Amino acid sequence: MVHEYQVDGMTCESCEARVKSALLSINNITKVEVSKEKKSATITMDKHVSLSDLQAALPSKYKISAMNHSETAEQAKSFLETYRPILLIFGYLLGLTWLVQLTNETFDSMQWMRHFMAGFFLVFSFFKLLNLKGFADSYKMYDVVAKRFPAWAYLYAFIEIGLGIAFFINFQPFITNCIAFVVMSVSIIGVLKTVLNKKVIQCACLGAVFNLPMSVVTIIEDALMILMSGIMLFIL
Repeated sequence: MVHEYQVDGMTCESCEARVKSALLSINNITKVEVSKEKKSATITMDKHVSLSDLQAALPSKYKISAMNHSETAEQAKSFLETYRPILLIFGYLLGLTWLVQLTNETFDSMQWMRHFMAGFFLVFSFFKLLNLKGFADSYKMYDVVAKRFPAWAYLYAFIEIGLGIAFFINFQPFITNCIAFVVMSVSIIGVLKTVLNKKVIQCACLGAVFNLPMSVVTIIEDALMILMSGIMLFIL
């Protein structure tokens, strides 16, 4: 994609070179054309880079602003493109588990949560197993347990399979929910640290199949599983 921006503060050719160099240093930007006469920068990028990231890369004397596009619309479009795999998975799981409830006379929230969690763990473990080593390498970069005990990164995928099966057949609900609650609570610690420290790192939730960045979306995934298992433990 190509976007044009207004850049204020450029007064000479050195300014042009400085702005161009700074913008080219940003990930996903492949080409930059700068003009001090037009006070503009035409930027080619693989995926949308936010205006705040562009400004952060520039020296403080230069101010950049969008000219012919809406930043809000572009960020929304970029979010949907980046997280489409996860959004599709959650959409499928929500749709299928709601269809199951249509066969009941009344909506059974406990059964719905159990089926949703079963689907979540089974689907996400499937993607991890497609490239188990790739998942483990990514997971060890941020998980607090896997950093100290690398074998945990490999074991984690199989724990997810076990939880998925256990939720699906309703095996020992109290024990299953306790394990899910503890495992996901430990997992979210590393995710929170990574996101709060603004580290750019690949999320391992779907293994190494998709190059998804660690973000608030990952926190929501883990928090949702913690919340559901916590609710079911409280109601049991």
